[in-house]
Amino acid sequence: MPFTEINSRMVQGHIAPGQKMFSQRGAMLAYQGDVSFTPNIQGGQGGVMSMIGRRVANESTPLMTVEGSGTVMFGHGGHHIQVINLTGDTLCVEADRLLAFDGTLTQGTMFMGSQGGVMGMVRGQVTGQGLFTTTLKGHGAVAVMAHGGVIEIPITPQRPIHVDPQAYVAHHGDVRNKLSTALGWRDMVGRGSGEAFQLELSGNGAVYVQASEEKL
Repeated sequence: MPFTEINSRMVQGHIAPGQKMFSQRGAMLAYQGDVSFTPNIQGGQGGVMSMIGRRVANESTPLMTVEGSGTVMFGHGGHHIQVINLTGDTLCVEADRLLAFDGTLTQGTMFMGSQGGVMGMVRGQVTGQGLFTTTLKGHGAVAVMAHGGVIEIPITPQRPIHVDPQAYVAHHGDVRNKLSTALGWRDMVGRGSGEAFQLELSGNGAVYVQASEEKL
């Protein structure tokens, strides 16, 4: 496994010759071995188009490439960290929540409007999350950050999940999302800013929800 959880706020990445890892700049806390850190201006394996997509959306999160042989401890801002293991599927996650991820994963961007049409675009404006979201696909591990810890909730065709948009962290699988309104829902049972919106996710997969509505 490329990541070992040290505690709820720190993970250790394992680097071997010929392999690489990507992380947020400034996320390295300590390392052992012969390890190098190089600024990555193309945003991982997504290449130039991935970078352009996020520049347009003003969402580019500076990354660094980690290579060599050794171990690296990662953490950032004292945030809780959740390691997600992918087995060929795609993870959708906000760029600023990425702490580190396996270099075997292919990085890209997805226009949220493509899932949920106009309401997908509205989601970006209402929640403060961008219209583009980062995608990571393949076999490997991803370390994401959240406030107050994370819970993984399965999504099935028979049981769609409704999430407060500001508590949403990431999701994976064959999942569709749409923003819906429910007058008074957040005022009465949510803990948001009073806007009556909820994010509905349906299909097959899982969603990761943080125990807070605070942004990173």
